[in-house]
Amino acid sequence: MLKGEQLAFRYSPKHSWIVRDFDLTIESGEVVGLMGPSGFGKTTIAKLLSGYLSPVEGTVRVDDRPLLQKGYAPVQLIFQNPELAVNPRWRIRQILQEGQFPAADLLQTLGIHQSWLDRYPHELSGGELQRIAVARVLNASTRYLIADEMTAMLDANTQALIWQSVLSYARIFNVGLLVVSHEFPLLKRLCDRIIDLTAVDLTNRV
Repeated sequence: MLKGEQLAFRYSPKHSWIVRDFDLTIESGEVVGLMGPSGFGKTTIAKLLSGYLSPVEGTVRVDDRPLLQKGYAPVQLIFQNPELAVNPRWRIRQILQEGQFPAADLLQTLGIHQSWLDRYPHELSGGELQRIAVARVLNASTRYLIADEMTAMLDANTQALIWQSVLSYARIFNVGLLVVSHEFPLLKRLCDRIIDLTAVDLTNRV
């Protein structure tokens, strides 16, 4: 399982806590929703669990081992803006080769055309580039996937295509999935259980 225990984060002692004393467990093959409005720490939690941020307090463990900060991480984060996940100077083919190049059937399932592979990120639309960002992390080394509002900016058809592909992959390969969103109807359709951050005191404000 992916487990965050007593997680706390703030940018410096002069800043207020963004997250404090927060626990979360995601089992292999489980789909968990993390819901809350803007400013409630959803993205901070996603970055803590995936290693983009280091907790000031608390620990993140993957299959009962500390989350490592080097090598290909077993926890992968898909951002809302795919531009954050790719090198703008690399062609798409090189971006996909950075981890493990996706199988041809996965590219086909995500609607990725071979002609895209020799283009640069700025030559693709937002929806096309997000498909690349998803394909890039769906491989055997990924054990847990965190989707931070990953389809919020996309049209309905592209949203459906991406979610169908990700959920199918997660079920087949027993990948744990954390879906971060402020949209309850989406989470209700996708998730086994939902954590509502409005019902959690993330910063001990009582």
